[in-house]
Amino acid sequence: MSPIDPPLEDEARSAAARGWLIPAIIGSAMLMQTMNATVIANALPTMAVALDESPLRLNMAITMYLLASAVFLPISGWVADKFGAKKIFMLSMVLFAASSAACGFANSLTDLVIARIFQGMAGAMMGPVGRLVLLRTTPKEELVGAMSVMTMPALLGPVIGPIVGGAIVTFADWRWIFFLSTPVAAVGVLLVMKFVPDVREQEVAPVDLKGALMTGLGLAGLIFGFENLGKAVLPPLGVVGLFVGGAGMLYLYYRHARGNPSAILDLSVFRIQTFNASVTGGAFMRVAMGATPFMLAMLLQVGFGLSALQAGLMTFISAAGALVMKTTAPPILRRFGFRTVLIVNGLIVAVSFVSYGLFKPTTPHWLIMTILTIGGFFRSLHFTSLNGLAYADIEQDKMSRASTTSSMMQQLVQSIGIGLAALLMHFFMTLRGDTKLTAEAVSPAFVVVGLFTLISLIFFVRLPPNAGDEMNGRGVS
Repeated sequence: MSPIDPPLEDEARSAAARGWLIPAIIGSAMLMQTMNATVIANALPTMAVALDESPLRLNMAITMYLLASAVFLPISGWVADKFGAKKIFMLSMVLFAASSAACGFANSLTDLVIARIFQGMAGAMMGPVGRLVLLRTTPKEELVGAMSVMTMPALLGPVIGPIVGGAIVTFADWRWIFFLSTPVAAVGVLLVMKFVPDVREQEVAPVDLKGALMTGLGLAGLIFGFENLGKAVLPPLGVVGLFVGGAGMLYLYYRHARGNPSAILDLSVFRIQTFNASVTGGAFMRVAMGATPFMLAMLLQVGFGLSALQAGLMTFISAAGALVMKTTAPPILRRFGFRTVLIVNGLIVAVSFVSYGLFKPTTPHWLIMTILTIGGFFRSLHFTSLNGLAYADIEQDKMSRASTTSSMMQQLVQSIGIGLAALLMHFFMTLRGDTKLTAEAVSPAFVVVGLFTLISLIFFVRLPPNAGDEMNGRGVS
């Protein structure tokens, strides 16, 4: 054996860890977060009976989680820079699992809400800080493949959540929903300690508390505004007040951040074309991606009369398409480049959304599952492309703020997607003169959402042909 073999072996081992092990560890933490969110929504009626509360009041458990997440999300990047991304990532996993277990032991709505506030704080740190760990430990030419692995568990969460939640509520106690996070977090922390290197910034500016408060309240106002669209929880004037207040806070932050080098969010990253195309242009696509699970559940359960478990098992098949994408996304991007993939794939994804509106109660289930599988593949390819392109031209000293800004936008557009879906279905139901939701009211909503995604193409066609080539290896000779 030659003396250079051990170093080569170590480099191969290190590349393998960067390529799949570290992204899989981070992605598993995000799976814990996304699955928890979908599972609790499915279990609310059962929990309401057990806690002797109305389902409407119990919805506070979701609302307070979103509020805590919105308030603490803006400072996640600063905290990671100050104390080390690896340390904060592990701490957030432990706090998330502990607060989740506290939810399982709750005996009243007050207990549950307090635990969910702490869970929202942990969730706000876990997502962007986990992404920051990946960005700082992975060379740019390997980042697309690594992000492809990282997003897989996060994509699976909303798909398997309804199945897991339905099974637990049907065959066991609802409290077990919240205990699932404990073993995942325990294994995750051990793996992070062993395999994830500790990379941190040397110089950290003082925390911008004023900016954090403005962005947190602004984001919370907009999220709650979109969450209440199409619902009768708040009066219309209250919803308008949330939008006005949220937008006003974000405008005040914009005034505050101009020329302020210590601002909690660096808005100058939007002047970088690749980041702007990914985050702003991609928002139109992410709105549709956020709306689709909700609309599919309404179509299959309310429109077609399937049970929650049947509908969950049917939509689970879309995860198969995402699994196939995991291995094919890097070579596709290497062959065609970000610009071409985003334009062509954007058109395909738009068509897939529109095609869901053509489903009928008589459509064979195998055909529905085939179309959902194909749609899952192309949506997942789009996710990977958008996530990779965002950081193509971001310097290391701006990574934490860019990651936090991207996370804030994604959380906001997800709420926009759900609000838009509710609004569209209510509009088409009213237009038809129906008093109950039917498949005929859900189907045209898919068409509108599919066409809405085409706005993102305006941002993608302006990209240069070589945009992000360093990320996918095209720029590496």
